[in-house]
Amino acid sequence: MSKTTITGTRSESVRLMNQSVVLRAVHLAGESSRSMLVPATGLTRGAVGTIVGDLVDLRLLEEERAGSDGSPGRPSTLVRPSPRAVVVAFDIRVETVAVGVFTLGGHRLAATRISRDHDRGPEHTVDEVATIARGLLELLPPDTVVHGVGAAVAGLVRQHDQLVVSGPNLGWRDVPIGALLRDRLGADVHVAVGNDGDLGALAETRRGAAVGLADVVYLSGEVGIGGGVIAGGRPLTGSAGCSGEVGHIPVNPDGLPCNCGSSGCWETEAGDHALLRRVGRSDEIGTAAIEAVVHDAEAGDAAVLAALDEHARWVAFGLAGVMNTFDPDLVVLGGTLARIHPYIAEAVDRELDRRVFDVIRAHARVVPSELGIDAMLTGAAEWAWESVLTEPPRAASGVAASTILRRSA
Repeated sequence: MSKTTITGTRSESVRLMNQSVVLRAVHLAGESSRSMLVPATGLTRGAVGTIVGDLVDLRLLEEERAGSDGSPGRPSTLVRPSPRAVVVAFDIRVETVAVGVFTLGGHRLAATRISRDHDRGPEHTVDEVATIARGLLELLPPDTVVHGVGAAVAGLVRQHDQLVVSGPNLGWRDVPIGALLRDRLGADVHVAVGNDGDLGALAETRRGAAVGLADVVYLSGEVGIGGGVIAGGRPLTGSAGCSGEVGHIPVNPDGLPCNCGSSGCWETEAGDHALLRRVGRSDEIGTAAIEAVVHDAEAGDAAVLAALDEHARWVAFGLAGVMNTFDPDLVVLGGTLARIHPYIAEAVDRELDRRVFDVIRAHARVVPSELGIDAMLTGAAEWAWESVLTEPPRAASGVAASTILRRSA
């Protein structure tokens, strides 16, 4: 007769879990007192004190005795993220690349964004962002420790090997972006790569318009339309990590060819190229062209406003399908969709009233991003921190910034 085995939880596993809970609480809330962390984590005051001590030893947190506010009793100790514990974040888009250095708690120490050379391959892009990263790290104190690298990429990212399976608008296919970044920045630096829409969604739920919400869709409209979905408080990634490619939902059976190889995809009707075509600027590309459209709309140009009204209908067609599928609390519009939101909101609302289930339309809101152009960069930093938040002792594998600079010299 077989016997049922009941496996208990070892004390070390409990300690690791509690470290994760406390560190995540400080990461999301910022500076807190020990007394504030007790209700936030559900742990006893003694347990919080012990765990905070562990995290201070790992150089992830710092403590400082708070001043008295005049109330009875001993002031609680303040706990804050260490400014010397950082991650490096990359945002690789079609038109631009950005690099930033972030501490726990989401504080950005330094960042820069430059135009991307379309004619150069992925190796050149990685060399370029690695050079920028070294320049930013040189500005930091010598005892700074890099605990991870995060990258947001405009393409399908296979999670288990961090391969960009397809980035049609980048012109990339089967690019081992994770391995390339590790090679340029040091083999023992933890690298986490994600789709730009997924990481935009992560950023907005932690630092932007959707903080505190469990069911969120983030849409980034630029050359293409990327998307990320948070369902029940967790990223919806799919079996291969490739979900959220809503820009390739077919919306027009007689539509234009798409860079993905299909035709009539949503992004061919609601992306930047479609917008510029509708306003008579089809020979222009990039941020400057979009800003010119926004300028004309602000000036009340009737032809541009009519084109934006037509563009809004196509935005709403795809958006209605997304909302009916995922039933979100909130849809956050990023990129160009956020820039033109004031001029398309009314027309989008009309179409959504017609096409979205009443029970969803009654509660779901559509708003522009609060993080703007930095949503994906912020999400890349959050993604880089995730392994440390899950398993704080992993912080011991951090690399001194000075070491990365020497290896890259």
